[in-house]
Amino acid sequence: MLTIGMGILLILIGYFLGLAFDNAIAGLVIAISVWIILSLVGYFQGDSILLSMSRAKKITRDDHPRLYNVVEEMKIASGLEKVPDIYIIDDPALNAFATGRDPNRASVAITSGLLQKLNRDELQGVIGHEISHIKNRDVLLMAMCGILLGTIVLLAWYGSRFLIFGSMTGSRRSSSSGGGGQGQIIILIVALVFMILAPIMAQLIYFAISRKREYLADASSALYTRNPEGLASALEKLGASTGQLKSANKATAPMYITNPFRKKGMKASDLSSTHPPISERIRILRAMAGASFIDYDQAYRQVHRGEGVIPAASLAAETVPVKTIKLEGETGEPNEIQRARETSDVMWRLSNYNTITCECGAKLRVPPKFKEPTIKCPHCGRTHQV
Repeated sequence: MLTIGMGILLILIGYFLGLAFDNAIAGLVIAISVWIILSLVGYFQGDSILLSMSRAKKITRDDHPRLYNVVEEMKIASGLEKVPDIYIIDDPALNAFATGRDPNRASVAITSGLLQKLNRDELQGVIGHEISHIKNRDVLLMAMCGILLGTIVLLAWYGSRFLIFGSMTGSRRSSSSGGGGQGQIIILIVALVFMILAPIMAQLIYFAISRKREYLADASSALYTRNPEGLASALEKLGASTGQLKSANKATAPMYITNPFRKKGMKASDLSSTHPPISERIRILRAMAGASFIDYDQAYRQVHRGEGVIPAASLAAETVPVKTIKLEGETGEPNEIQRARETSDVMWRLSNYNTITCECGAKLRVPPKFKEPTIKCPHCGRTHQV
């Protein structure tokens, strides 16, 4: 219903734009044509554009086995047919997103900062959240809604300027000819007001869609991992982080697990248009008695003291038990310092740096454009062939 509401706004924009120029049908045709062209581009190339804008780099199992294994686990738990392509964004900010038009052409991207900060249980929670966006077709829904929003903003921007300059020209003509034209002026005023308000309404609807799908993704992550605490703990770290994600923009913000925009040096705020409040999401996850959709819905009702959020058709009758969580270090998982080194090594390799390990233990990072045949270790003075 929210998506249909955005579609109605697009049709009204085209109608009023055409009406202002005495041809409502032409305005509708232009609006729908622009939307169709942008939708085709977004459907076939939207994921590539988003990954390119994010400066994400694709990895294989050999590049980062721990991350690849977690994605593979969540793929099996969710029932996806194919393991999504995995990308790392070289950014210290804590965030992640999923993209792709269908489960067979899907990708998961995670920042290097998030890889360093999260233990395995927390990483599973985040990856489960992103995998659920693919499984539930949220990535396609949000991409198409984003294009719809972009079309409305584009038409409103150009339309308002055409109306302003067109009305000025028309008023000069009517005054020189001595004609009235009060009806035309009223139509122009109504159209102009709508051109200003429509993008704001469309953006509010777009954010509302994003917020609804975030609840379902959190519930799905708890179901896949059987560990609501993993995602809750990850969201705590995300909420406490102060880094800004440089590659995000207003159109792509709802694609991320948390709102990437915040004031520099400030923690993630609960007052987010694109996502539900982080503290609320954490309270719901920690109020879950089990790991099923019905457990999440009951926890949501408990926190909100009202109606549930999961559609009735998605509620399962049985309760899925929560698995026993092992403390960090019990399973031989790396600590935060080891994760930082692991992630740093991966990013150097993905940037085509050559690593030379000196006998003194120092690791020399040689940039791909380095032209000299040898390099000297700054610690012990040994010379190494490049």
